[in-house]
Amino acid sequence: MKRKRGRRAVIAVLVCAALILLLTGFLWAGQRSVIYLPSVGAPPPAAEVLPGAEAVRLTTEDGLGLGGWFVPPQGRDREAAVLVTNGNAGDRESRAPLARALAAEGFAVLLFDYRGYGGNEGSPSEEGLAADARAAADHLAERGFAADRTLYFGESLGAAVATGLAVDRPPAALFLRSPFSSLVDMGERQYPFLPVRWMMWDRYPVAEQVAGIDVPTTVVIGDADRVVPPEQSREVAAASPRLFEEVVLLGAGHNDAELVHGPEVVEAFVRLADHAL
Repeated sequence: MKRKRGRRAVIAVLVCAALILLLTGFLWAGQRSVIYLPSVGAPPPAAEVLPGAEAVRLTTEDGLGLGGWFVPPQGRDREAAVLVTNGNAGDRESRAPLARALAAEGFAVLLFDYRGYGGNEGSPSEEGLAADARAAADHLAERGFAADRTLYFGESLGAAVATGLAVDRPPAALFLRSPFSSLVDMGERQYPFLPVRWMMWDRYPVAEQVAGIDVPTTVVIGDADRVVPPEQSREVAAASPRLFEEVVLLGAGHNDAELVHGPEVVEAFVRLADHAL
């Protein structure tokens, strides 16, 4: 009986090990399909969603064309632009309420979709999204918005993209909504039984990069966020040498409207802009 139980225990261990190896292999090969969740197809024409918005075409350094919308300011023109870097899902249409609210405060706003999103060609990756953000910054520069008149607004994964862009092209200010400390930290949280730190291709070291960015920075946190742990966003805020404000929205979840484009978020952005410009 003892021998049988011993064999069963060995078999159970081997089966568990095999399942973990299979899952590791599956996630290693398909990890970007878990990270990046683009919408299917292109969004509608700009003017149908945001009256007065202009459809634009961005060209990346590796030759891809990306769709975007340029939204002019309404009312008092602050002569400043906001470059919005999206999270990992959807497309620019879902960011239209944010663009509308920021334009109403006098900002020009550039929405764009990454490669593989919003009907764009290509496949998303950390390196690719960095190139896409540089193309967006180039477009604003061509419109006359110098770095000291441009603010970056990054949400979730887009906070990582905005932070990476700010390392090489510091803006007037950096606004990070629901940032994670790093994508590796997020992966280890989701898959604690896998060697995530070893296997991940895209890493997005946000807290590490923020520590070297010398521009006024605001971090917005939803204390009921079940996607990005609030403690990771607080780690990003603590790493900033020029933290202007840490804003916590009580009871707000990751995709709740109040955290995505609500009045408290817009007001916090305006305070940062008033301080930086």
